[in-house]
Amino acid sequence: MSASASLLRINKALAAAGVCSRRHADDLVAAGRVTVNGTTVTEQGLKIDPARDSLAVDGVAVVLAATDAAPLTVMHHKKAGVVTTANDPDGRPTVFDHLPEPWRDRRLFSVGRLDYYSEGLLLLTTDGELAFRLAHPRWHVPKRYQVAVRGRVTPQALDVMRNGMRLAEGELLAPVRTELVGRPSDDRFVLEMELTQGINRQIRRMCRDLGLTVLTLVRIAQGPLILGDLPPGQYRLLTPNETAALNRAVELDPQAPPQKPGFPPARSSGETAPPRPHQR
Repeated sequence: MSASASLLRINKALAAAGVCSRRHADDLVAAGRVTVNGTTVTEQGLKIDPARDSLAVDGVAVVLAATDAAPLTVMHHKKAGVVTTANDPDGRPTVFDHLPEPWRDRRLFSVGRLDYYSEGLLLLTTDGELAFRLAHPRWHVPKRYQVAVRGRVTPQALDVMRNGMRLAEGELLAPVRTELVGRPSDDRFVLEMELTQGINRQIRRMCRDLGLTVLTLVRIAQGPLILGDLPPGQYRLLTPNETAALNRAVELDPQAPPQKPGFPPARSSGETAPPRPHQR
């Protein structure tokens, strides 16, 4: 381990490489799962030189980010028929296939998921701490979807969604803010639904249980971020204002150490936190 001016704490190095959050990195070190230059380390405050030291987790080498490389977060308009993983065993196209050249060596990974048939806003980042917080139930970051369905959307069905419902498989859902925003034909409706909970394929299963068939499902917003007119399949950097707003949404100060589990920040009275989000 080198004594260079560019020394970096192990937890920050792992987060910068997109392996995990800084808090989880400390857990990996304490569990003896991290090696530096082939030697197992258990000291959580240990610093390394990313330019000289080699780092591995569970025997798998970690490609360390340069110390002067700022975290990168990109908005992508995912198309239907594309998966969010870097590699697909079935050979299906992924959201990384057409990543612009300047970003291909930055080890971007997706924040959460959108299922194969869903579309819309998907964040890609190198910031492990940001991704951890966006996915964690401690931070309340809602996602908004526009959903076109076939069937009859009755006032009773809207009330069921708004008041919380139990899925056929048994999961009890938190209330979902749902608005009817369009009716192209007698049996076609367009809904906007805001989720604060992370039940797998929640919207599709809710609609199924209410006798509705999902035709299209598009994520149009995540926290303070709006998809807007970004064309399908395209990517763009977040603006500085968007990055700042996203950091505020998860109470993240990029210069501060990660918070310890069990001590969540104060919330307003009655505010609850959603379970970890999954694909819709």
